[in-house]
Amino acid sequence: MNRSVSLKTLLLPLLIALAGCDVPVPGGTAPADRTPPPLTTPDARAAADRFVRVANRVEPAAENQCRRTAPDLNCDFNIVVDDDPNAPINAFQLRDKTGRPVIVVTVPMLTYVRNDDEMAFVLAHEAAHHIARHLDRRQQATEASALIFATAAARGGASGAALETAARVGAVLGSRVYAKDYELEADAIGARIARSAGFDAINGARYFERSPDPGNRFLGTHPPNANRVEAVRAALR
Repeated sequence: MNRSVSLKTLLLPLLIALAGCDVPVPGGTAPADRTPPPLTTPDARAAADRFVRVANRVEPAAENQCRRTAPDLNCDFNIVVDDDPNAPINAFQLRDKTGRPVIVVTVPMLTYVRNDDEMAFVLAHEAAHHIARHLDRRQQATEASALIFATAAARGGASGAALETAARVGAVLGSRVYAKDYELEADAIGARIARSAGFDAINGARYFERSPDPGNRFLGTHPPNANRVEAVRAALR
């Protein structure tokens, strides 16, 4: 067995953990009928109603887009709510144990979006990550980079904790090198999904006007907000 294969076997548990390190696991989710958790104030109830109304339109549009462009994938999206009221304003995509794509929206996100178009854009963007295979592509880049760094460290005589540190640094770099591109790709695909579901994706992208702008940081995970709005406009031209 060659040295690189031996290293990969040794570091496999670490590589798997690092490949998914940025994907949060919700504290709890709503059932598959997308019934949100109880929200008692009038504004919160309106947000819950909006979520259900929009999700019921975005899901079939996302499924149709998935079946057209990635027919080998599981396209049966499950859109759920993280019922932790202390969770951050967030939405993300993951897969359950059966490989089914899951879109998770936190309760604070439900109340942060201002209209149906913004809610649709958020859901469609997360569905687009699955359609574009971003979880798999990110994991492949993470594992490859971690292995390269660990191999280089091992050739320099590193072992034990030093070897783990090298793999960890490589994994972080690998997970982030294409992160901005993935976000822009998801914005473009998501805009088309939102439009096909009958929503105004340009208005939905106004969400970025209120979001903190990450700027164009080296190895940042998200591109500047202006770039994201332009990606949406370009996709819909």
